[in-house]
Amino acid sequence: MTAPTLSKSQRAYHWIKERIAAQTYTPGYRLVLGAIAGELDMSVVPVREAIRQLEAEGLVEFEHNVGARVAMVDDAQYRHSMEALSILEGTATAMAARALTPDDLRAARAINDEMVRTLDHFNPSAFTALNQRFHSTLIAPCPNPRLHELVTLEWARLSRLRDSTFSFVPGRAHESVQEHEQIVALIENGAPLNEIEHAARRHHAATLDAYLDHEHPDEAVGMHIL
Repeated sequence: MTAPTLSKSQRAYHWIKERIAAQTYTPGYRLVLGAIAGELDMSVVPVREAIRQLEAEGLVEFEHNVGARVAMVDDAQYRHSMEALSILEGTATAMAARALTPDDLRAARAINDEMVRTLDHFNPSAFTALNQRFHSTLIAPCPNPRLHELVTLEWARLSRLRDSTFSFVPGRAHESVQEHEQIVALIENGAPLNEIEHAARRHHAATLDAYLDHEHPDEAVGMHIL
């Protein structure tokens, strides 16, 4: 079956979004419609439509006398999303734990092993993608579909706020893979569900704490979600 052809506005949308995700267009970067249209060999009309869609998603903002630019990152929103993810995914991981099979745990470990191999030639975006795959594997059998959906939505929201937290705190990646192994071991050994939930929550909390310590050392007080 032939894949549907993208409209010009859709092509422009994906082209701009990919550059925002890759941080080619960083927060505050001015998006000149004419220049983008020239790059894509199209008129400014579909580019303007793409910009409007990205604005609706919170990736682009308009500033008086400046025009369209990549949205500045709101640290408060990022903090709130990380706190929410810590709680939601901790619960989902515990609820899914007893339904995970030996094959599921082997798959999770294989992903984590791949993350370990990337540490010598660290790519924050690739590491983050593997990180999401790892956690998605652990919560896949969660019996509450709404909870699973909320975790997925929060991951998507985080990806709009930050391409990768590990871009800011690459050293956190080494600790993260160790914590992954600890979580898998707890599940494998049939640990109490509250212990599994606490480990998963603490794992996300530690990532946020590392970011806050790096970006706002005078304000970071730690999440310490129990």
